[in-house]
Amino acid sequence: MNSEPIQRRKLYQDVLERVMARISAGEFAPGETLPSERELMDAYKVGRPAIREALQQLERSGIVSISHGERARVVLPTAESLVDQMTGAARYLLSVEPRSLDHLKEARVFLEAGLARLAAQRADEAGLAQLRQCISDHRDASLDDFLRRDIAFHRQIAAMSGNPIFPAVVDGMLTWLGEYYRTLVRVPGAESLTLQEHQRIYDMIAARDAEGAERAMADHLNRANALYRPLLDQPS
Repeated sequence: MNSEPIQRRKLYQDVLERVMARISAGEFAPGETLPSERELMDAYKVGRPAIREALQQLERSGIVSISHGERARVVLPTAESLVDQMTGAARYLLSVEPRSLDHLKEARVFLEAGLARLAAQRADEAGLAQLRQCISDHRDASLDDFLRRDIAFHRQIAAMSGNPIFPAVVDGMLTWLGEYYRTLVRVPGAESLTLQEHQRIYDMIAARDAEGAERAMADHLNRANALYRPLLDQPS
């Protein structure tokens, strides 16, 4: 027999489940508005605080958008919005659990090496032109703008896979690692090395050399990690 105490649920949780069930059933399609707060209060026989908390939970989940003075509107969650919801928790984890940084970096190498392979297999001329522009912009970037241009290069490779989930994931991972890479690009010689390796990655993708592109990306990320780790471990 399960002797665990029964958890008392809050009213807003019941409201949330009922509204979510109606959305999932197609009663409210993306772009349509939900009933007003008053209508929901009357329908579920609860007060305004329970309705508002339920709607705020739906907004935090990326399922509805709420504008002041208007009814909540159902939206279609995107990969970007889903990844963005994880940003706060990811940054906290990186700050309190030292091993998580190495885990995330390992995951990044695995993901982006595979994406470079996909980009080489699926690249079209428009995608290659955008990647060339990323390299050009990166060369001309100031030190303060260097990180943003670096992220743009890696995101473009992910976009060339043709899968919209990958750019959002890459963008999210690099955002979570932002503080680490902000320090990394200020190491003497880092900019030149990064640009050289980005050019090599581009050359492999442009040649449709999938294995070469995968290897170039893995070398780029692994070499940077090995080169910068001793410098970053030095006391400031």
